[in-house]
Amino acid sequence: MELLTDQTIDQRLESLLAQLSLEEKVRLLTGRDFWTTWPVEKIGLRRMLFSDGPTGVRGEVWDERQPSMNFPSATAISSSWDPAMADRLGAASAVEARRKGVDVVLGPTINLHRSPLGGRHFEAFSEDPVLTAELAAAYVAGVQRNGVGATPKHYVANDSETDRFTVDVKVGDRPLRELYLLAFEKAIVDSKAWLVMSAYNSVNGATATENELLETPLNTEWGFDGVVISDWTAVRSVESAKHSQDLVMPGPDGPWGPALVLAVKCGTVPEAAVDRKVLRILQLAARVGALEGFEPVAAEPAEQEEPLAFAREASVAGTVLVKNDGVLPLAPASVSSVAVIGHNARHARTQGGGSATVVPEKIVTPLDGIRAAFGPENVSYNVGAVVQEGIAELPLEQLRNPVTGGPGLRVRFFASTGKELFAEDRRSTALVWFGGDAPIAESSMVQFHTIYTPEESGTIRLGFSTVGHGRIFVDGVLAHEASIEATGTDLGAAFLAPPSASVPVAARAGVPLELTVELDLAGRTGALSNALAVTIGTEADNADPEALIAEAVAAAKAAEIAVVVVGTNSRVESEGYDRTTLELPGLQDRLVHAVAAANPRTVVVVNSGSPVLLPWRNEVAATLIGYFGGQEFGTALADILTGAAEPGGRLPTTWPATQEDVPVINTTPDADGRLEYDEGIHIGYRAWLKAGVAPAYEFGHGLGYTHWTLDAVETPGVEAPGTEAPGTVVPGAVVPLTVTLSNTGNRPGKQVVQVYAERPGSAVDRPVRWLVASAPVWAEPGETLTVVINVPTRLLAYWDNGWTYEPGNYRLRIGTSVTELPLETVLTLTDSNEDGAA
Repeated sequence: MELLTDQTIDQRLESLLAQLSLEEKVRLLTGRDFWTTWPVEKIGLRRMLFSDGPTGVRGEVWDERQPSMNFPSATAISSSWDPAMADRLGAASAVEARRKGVDVVLGPTINLHRSPLGGRHFEAFSEDPVLTAELAAAYVAGVQRNGVGATPKHYVANDSETDRFTVDVKVGDRPLRELYLLAFEKAIVDSKAWLVMSAYNSVNGATATENELLETPLNTEWGFDGVVISDWTAVRSVESAKHSQDLVMPGPDGPWGPALVLAVKCGTVPEAAVDRKVLRILQLAARVGALEGFEPVAAEPAEQEEPLAFAREASVAGTVLVKNDGVLPLAPASVSSVAVIGHNARHARTQGGGSATVVPEKIVTPLDGIRAAFGPENVSYNVGAVVQEGIAELPLEQLRNPVTGGPGLRVRFFASTGKELFAEDRRSTALVWFGGDAPIAESSMVQFHTIYTPEESGTIRLGFSTVGHGRIFVDGVLAHEASIEATGTDLGAAFLAPPSASVPVAARAGVPLELTVELDLAGRTGALSNALAVTIGTEADNADPEALIAEAVAAAKAAEIAVVVVGTNSRVESEGYDRTTLELPGLQDRLVHAVAAANPRTVVVVNSGSPVLLPWRNEVAATLIGYFGGQEFGTALADILTGAAEPGGRLPTTWPATQEDVPVINTTPDADGRLEYDEGIHIGYRAWLKAGVAPAYEFGHGLGYTHWTLDAVETPGVEAPGTEAPGTVVPGAVVPLTVTLSNTGNRPGKQVVQVYAERPGSAVDRPVRWLVASAPVWAEPGETLTVVINVPTRLLAYWDNGWTYEPGNYRLRIGTSVTELPLETVLTLTDSNEDGAA
């Protein structure tokens, strides 16, 4: 339904606007609470509910009793190089949203992987703007086709977390247009996103919520007609109301409200600016079915598929095999013993930390998947090296609610008088209240009470992770009391990844411990005074790390195959802070060196959301990069290890050999709060090519279980390379390349055909080569097929106060990674400087 071009609908929206007073209009421009907008009954407007996250939809409350699907991370989805997969993720996310009453999903995150130290890169797609744009547009289309709003974020140049609220990103016009804005453009122009989220940071001196970039190019060039919603607390002044910022979140308090009413009455802000914002919010409400008398885009989800099956398929498609000496795939019938090693094998990270976190009903870990595939009697497990930092929640199966007798715990909120204000039974000791019914702001203390039965005997460290003062009681006796202060200045990181306190407790297997934790709530102030995050559980035992490695080595020696799962933890990859090192945490590298020396048939699975260093990569038989693979990660991994499916991924970001090699790495602003993007248009593989340094694994790289040849490329009207008269094309045209390739192996397989452009001798600074198109293809054994890949010549242009075309020859190179490019052809652009902007 094309609401925006329907004059009658526009008139009806205008008539609703006319029924509102100035105060009512302004109130609509700030959220009602953390997650919703204001309803206006007299015009038939209900509230709209927003929800994180890009790879799962949490809903209005962060509650394990209302679980969410945990799909693979954005880096896993992008590793599929498959827009159809991103589209399906969008559609599946919209189905989840509708199930939870959510009108708008706050995603996709499409900021670029400018530096591998970026702490939130697991939530974004790629280091390349073209690949990012294709996937983002597909995701948005999938979400909105099912009647839910999508929100490309964070607009713009919000590519790292350090000082994210205050950093001023200094970026030139060319990189801004050719990289950072280009990543957003297709989601707006082609998929017509209904919202865009403005970022915290400033760009060239103006905060994102008060930046002219919200109008140009977003509205004027790209035709955006949706709602610009702020990142939470990103709007800081009435000044932003003069700009194309439409909605302030969260509410009910904020910098607009009465101050904006006064500014309009005083003539500082024109009422027409308020009216435009309100009309866009009403139009969004009409699209999602929140406005009476308007038919929503989709009354019910139009496209649905079984979510667990999709999560499993998506994880397979996004897993990248970067090395294989022939050990994979493994036939389960021929393998009698598998040593599974690694903290992340048993406690897998299926998602990154921060606001995108969802609570799945069940997670299949790598250990679970391998035991199911090879038989539990054939699989041993050793932790090898501790990865966990801080507190891990207690397993539900070891908890008994002392009130109900069922699994879980009782949570009680008390007033300062000791009166119980609220109580609920929960099924997790990792809890977040971010909305919901709990009276946090009115409470003086919250108490958590459970009966915990340890599985093993020995000393355990029981504790809690939160910000504030708390006490832990074991069997009715005060065991520890501590005050925990937030570290750093990032509000989100302090809330979602706080420090911890713990105490050693003697435990006996099977003997219950009565566990009570009390946290003081009185005196809490600030934006999160009515929110609470706490984890109660245990710290990992790392008293004898050498013994852990020795036990793992012994298990590896005794087994036919060793599978080591290495990875990061929530203190390494999360919203709110960047990484300081690309090394794996703990002693994991030492562990892999030792296991590989003990068993030459060692397979390593990397459970991180973005690049880490792999110093042992040449010592192991195979390496799989599984990213944060979602709740079906373990099942997908077993499919790949056994050959039931082949890894379908190709790297969307360069993986370095050493941190010193990385050409663009800085994420820390200078003393004046500026972060200079002085590398210009050369980020990611472009910077690596310019530096002439070989990474561990290049952009686009990935292996399968079959073999391929790229046989030929044809372009209509374009002669073969080296001829005297290469064909010509018009600036702004789309050139179809026909690529012939063959699966020469004995298995069905997937390949990703990648097309890069080169412009030797250019009159302006250019990358050595840059991605202009790609396509995933599948073929049966022995099958030869052709694929048509459209190359927009717009991607050959550069920005110079407009998209400018440099006439002459461009070499197009076709292959399977940024360096494996066996085919090429030449395009000749005619002499024209037409503006090719979409």
